[in-house]
Formats: sequence, structure tokens, C-alpha cells
Amino acid sequence: MTEIISYADFERVDIRVGTIVEAEPFPEARKPAIKLKIDFGPDIGIKKSSAQITVHYRPEELVGRQVLGVVNFPPRQIGPVRSEVLTLGFEDEAGAIVLASTDKPVPNGKKLM
Repeated sequence: MTEIISYADFERVDIRVGTIVEAEPFPEARKPAIKLKIDFGPDIGIKKSSAQITVHYRPEELVGRQVLGVVNFPPRQIGPVRSEVLTLGFEDEAGAIVLASTDKPVPNGKKLM
């Protein structure tokens, strides 16, 4: 476990749910990745992300899937892609990323409580 933080610290991280509307290979990335466009609802809109999720996912199976993302980090340039959100996931036993998601559909843009 890392250091203990306050609830106010947790509230500063804006984690929202969004639906992947576009996914394509990202061969220019240093590590295998997929470029994503995620719809976070009318208030936030569609945001771009790059995710190193190629072990468990193919681009064509990601469209329509809901994922969690941090929407209030500054954008980060990853090769030719400007990643606007951090798509969240967990490492499996081998270190490959498994996406964090909801077990039931919720409206895009809802904040993690």
C-alpha cells in the first residue's frame, strides 16, 4: 500500500466512465499500443488516449466498451498522438494491462464516487 491520503485528495482525481467509439492500432508507439477515442458525454466530449492493452484486446473488439479514465490530467504527447485522458487498467500476473470498467452500463461522463 502507498501513503495514506485524505478524501479531499481522492476527490481531486476526476475519474469518469466513457464509451470507446473508435480504436485503431498504434504502430508508431515505442511499446505496442492502441489509439482510442472515448466518449465521456456531452460535458467532456470525445477524448483521445493511447493504451498499452494489445495483449488482451484487439481494436475491433473495443468499440462500444465502457472504460474508466482520468480526465483532469494534462494532455501528454505520445509519439504523434496527444493523449488527453489516462485510460485505467490493472496489471495481470504477467504484467499485461486489463481495462478497468463497470459491470453494468452507466451514462457516459459519470464520475467515480
